Amino acid sequence: MLRKNNLLLAAIFTVGTTMAVSAQQGQVNITQDEAIPVLLERKTEMVKDGVIGDRYRIQLFSGDNNEASKVIKEYRTLYPGWPSTIVFETPNYKVWVGNFRNSLEADRALLEIKKSFPAAFRFKPEKR
Repeated sequence: MLRKNNLLLAAIFTVGTTMAVSAQQGQVNITQDEAIPVLLERKTEMVKDGVIGDRYRIQLFSGDNNEASKVIKEYRTLYPGWPSTIVFETPNYKVWVGNFRNSLEADRALLEIKKSFPAAFRFKPEKR
């Protein structure tokens, strides 16, 4: 008698579980705005360009425009691998190098750059 009850309970449990599983199968349709892929691509470009996100840079020079132009030309001939730019922050023109993801990357580059530009230093620009 006890064995029949156990068998009956097991059968009911199996049938109930099978019904619950089959009741939860379905199809999901996701619709998204057409602008989302465009915005994600734009955000990726902005992070890569250093417009947003936490990035580190190296400053080579701060002073007048003519000297900044000379410094950036010299830098670009010696180190073409890292991007460089001249930034104007009143009253000086500054030569900034790189767009490093973390301080370790920036420090490694700084060791190399200091061989030619001993006054160079690493910094983290303020967010715009």
